[in-house]
Amino acid sequence: MEPPRRNGITGPGINAKMVRGLLVRFLADEITAAGFSRAVVGLSGGVDSAVVAALAAEALGARNVLGVMMPYRTSSPESAAHAALAAKTFGIPSETVDISPMADAFCERHNVHDRVRRGNVLARMRMVVLYDLSARDRALVLGTSNKTEILLGYGTLHGDMASAINPIGDLYKTQVWQLAEELGVPDEIVRKKPSADLWRGQTDEGEMGFSYNDVDRLLYGMIDERRSDEDLITMGFRRPFISKVKEMIRKNQFKRRPPLIAKISYRTVNVDFRYARDWGA
Repeated sequence: MEPPRRNGITGPGINAKMVRGLLVRFLADEITAAGFSRAVVGLSGGVDSAVVAALAAEALGARNVLGVMMPYRTSSPESAAHAALAAKTFGIPSETVDISPMADAFCERHNVHDRVRRGNVLARMRMVVLYDLSARDRALVLGTSNKTEILLGYGTLHGDMASAINPIGDLYKTQVWQLAEELGVPDEIVRKKPSADLWRGQTDEGEMGFSYNDVDRLLYGMIDERRSDEDLITMGFRRPFISKVKEMIRKNQFKRRPPLIAKISYRTVNVDFRYARDWGA
């Protein structure tokens, strides 16, 4: 096990300064290559969106990044305060869109009372807002899902997992925390318990049943180092934990790939036709 870093982070380490430079160049290159110069990011008040906002401001210039706060009527006031703090810290313009009227109208019309279903509605309503504002401003929507969430399927398809470009999708949550410190994300955002704020009292770790520190160390050994179950047990992980995480990865594979297209022709999108060279670039 690696020694704890600041704020008690014990997950796989990164060279945060080097990663910062790589991701800033990635955003600048990819956004420009797509023909854009502006970006939109949903600011939740959490560390992931704060990190993406910071990277985008550095890559494009703060005035070219719009931070969007999208509270629901039951959202935590702390989330709104931290979202505003992130925008102020990195000097980006911000806008607030209350999604309560649109979400409530849909949920009441279709009798959506289950909190997971309702949470998915909120996540997708937020993406409707982001993509509409991106069209208004001719900007690209930036993703804020980290590698831990993507592997475990901890996100809403076509909701918080949707984006045009995702700069942090290959960073585990504990690595995002390390990068946040390098970027100067305020401590109160870095230290808070991660939460999607979809219902009162909800936290990521409480819902998943394990900590990010623990699961990131397991995922790093399982995915990046390709270790066997026996190796992982020797490293100190319990078999039920290993099995639970492997099953989460397996059953959420559908969230990590483009829509599956039935192959009829000789050249099928995302099967035979998926690279830049396919159209002469």
